[in-house]
Amino acid sequence: MTGYQIFWPLLAHVALVYGLYALLGMRRARMVRAGSIAKSDYRENRGEPAESLVVKNCLANQFELPVLFYACCVLLYITDADNIVTVGLAWGFVALRYAHAAIHVTSNDLRYRSPIFAAGYLVLAAMWAWLAAWMAMG
Repeated sequence: MTGYQIFWPLLAHVALVYGLYALLGMRRARMVRAGSIAKSDYRENRGEPAESLVVKNCLANQFELPVLFYACCVLLYITDADNIVTVGLAWGFVALRYAHAAIHVTSNDLRYRSPIFAAGYLVLAAMWAWLAAWMAMG
């Protein structure tokens, strides 16, 4: 594949991470202004209110499975294994991360969040399987 198409989904995921940081800051500031928690309580994250804790947990989740996504995309690119299918899978993974994050910071309902996480897990597994097959054939 020509160009850097495989990296656009990575940039979209970076935008999600920055958005979550902004949301966390806004929620924490709102709770400090409301007197729900003292600003100094965030230093050690003791007793974080649920409203910001779900965002903090969602943000931490963006540095778990997505780390494998980043590695896979870079390896797809440097081995010339990126193609329209892998770029589509990469966009699918990122779309599922956005959906997962939206649920995580709103209802946090596992009935919806878990299947979306599982779908992203499988999409990423397909990307890794393609990379392995490509290297085995090369």
